[in-house]
Amino acid sequence: MTAGQAAPHRHLCTDCGISRTNAPKRCGQACQFIKPDYNRLETAVHGRPRDPSRSDELFFGPFQRMVKAVLQPARAGAQWSGITTRIAERLLETGQVQAVLTMAPDPDDRWRPVPVLITQSADMARARGMRMGYAPLLSLLEPARAQGYRRLAVIGIPCQVYALRALEQSLGFERLYVIGTPCSDNTSTENFHQFLALLSDAPETITYLEFRADYHVELRFSDGRRKIIPFLQLPISKLPPDFFPLTCRTCVDYTNVLADITIGYMAGQGEQWMIVRNARGAELADLLGDEVKTTPLQSAGKRQGAVKGFMANTERAAGGLPLRRMPGLLRHIVGWLMPRIGPRGLEFARTRVEMKAIETVLHLRRAEPARMKSMIPDHVWRLVAPYGLTPKPGESDRTID
Repeated sequence: MTAGQAAPHRHLCTDCGISRTNAPKRCGQACQFIKPDYNRLETAVHGRPRDPSRSDELFFGPFQRMVKAVLQPARAGAQWSGITTRIAERLLETGQVQAVLTMAPDPDDRWRPVPVLITQSADMARARGMRMGYAPLLSLLEPARAQGYRRLAVIGIPCQVYALRALEQSLGFERLYVIGTPCSDNTSTENFHQFLALLSDAPETITYLEFRADYHVELRFSDGRRKIIPFLQLPISKLPPDFFPLTCRTCVDYTNVLADITIGYMAGQGEQWMIVRNARGAELADLLGDEVKTTPLQSAGKRQGAVKGFMANTERAAGGLPLRRMPGLLRHIVGWLMPRIGPRGLEFARTRVEMKAIETVLHLRRAEPARMKSMIPDHVWRLVAPYGLTPKPGESDRTID
């Protein structure tokens, strides 16, 4: 099953699917990009909002525990080891849900995500792997109810999960499990194909792409070849200015804080990063039993230098000035040093969250200053304060200490 009608045009929209439902006006209360209320929804989902005094909750949202995790054996076709899809399989196998709402590849384009309802555990294999682009996941909530599904699992990215949580009480599901994946800098599938074409002379043969926590991008090809590219050697300067939309450059939820469990990579250092956020998330993790191996997270390096450099570049970009390109030899040297002395593990994850917070403030100041008071939550101002970014008059309801 796939979504049907075209979405109406909306400013600052990532097409989560609510605008395609029978009640599209619910976007006004559900959209992450209108007036997000994380304190209220974190309390509704987790029993309390994030506690800035508790280690790392300011960065990553409420959680019970965070670990490195790997599924053993790893599943063929998975983006990492297959934890996300395996949890969904177990939910279907045990009968705890009747269907899983997730993304699968378009039959004509492996990179284009298409929302699907999966009811058989064996069919979850087709949902493995990463896709790039917008897809109206939540447009299938009404078809799910119409087919009689009352126990549902949803695998989604932050803007989809925010809308889902905002409307959860009105949806009428008896049981809802939410498995979240981190997200940053999404773009259209068409734009993503342009990016692939800059990475290879035969982009149609690329079957896998991943941004890794060791500052490299990994490509895999249909003939079995692999290619590893340092972040600093990516052709980002060749992309058009609007390659990443304003929505993604101003997203305030990289780590999917309203999911029951978040499965990502940033702090994993080659393994996956599992954030168990509440009792339901612990239930999901327990479904894996001995299939998953967990180890403590590690942290190394210091993020401040990298974040300040990123901020300087973002200030130039937000002001319409060209980014400074690092000389080729220096790019090779810095690219060699970053995995060895740069922020790693949890410090790498903190780095990315602070960078996203800085992006939000700077790009909204340039493009949508009138929206800053409603779009930027307090925790974002707290994240950027150490770098000298504080609310100007009219940008926030209160001054952050």
